[in-house]
Amino acid sequence: MKKRISKDRYYLNIAREVSKRSTCFRRRIGAIIVCGDQIISTGYVGAPRKTKDCFEHKECLRDNLNIPHGQRYEICRSVHAEQNAIINAARAGVSLYSGDMYIWGSNLIGKTINAFPCFICKKMIINAGLKRVVCSTESEEMKIFDVDNWIRDWQRQDIVDDRHQYGK
Repeated sequence: MKKRISKDRYYLNIAREVSKRSTCFRRRIGAIIVCGDQIISTGYVGAPRKTKDCFEHKECLRDNLNIPHGQRYEICRSVHAEQNAIINAARAGVSLYSGDMYIWGSNLIGKTINAFPCFICKKMIINAGLKRVVCSTESEEMKIFDVDNWIRDWQRQDIVDDRHQYGK
């Protein structure tokens, strides 16, 4: 008899499908937010609404400026998948409180990456009141973060000491 996949794997697989809408030359990232076993929001990497994305510009601004991964996020045409999922919930008037976020990412040849949120997204996740973040990893496993642990870690040490940083 075939075993069913876990709910975490189920939702992470849905985040993988969402990532296929990404408009970034560097990465494909998708995020979904689940509350009470119901998907309440999705987001993927892409330019702000009604603006041109990197595909339309036919270039990556950050590549052109030789900006390494994990640095200078403000110089990018895109909004991160996590941010878009949070923003889309706000646009719909839906509370995220105590929800879980699932993030899946790949490079452009389809290899799964460690889709850990950047510092900006982590701060938004904390302030949105989410409780868990489930991420894809290079090993095809998943990494589950308890948001309260981020808060406790940052109370004891500086944010830059965070062990699970995007781009590393």
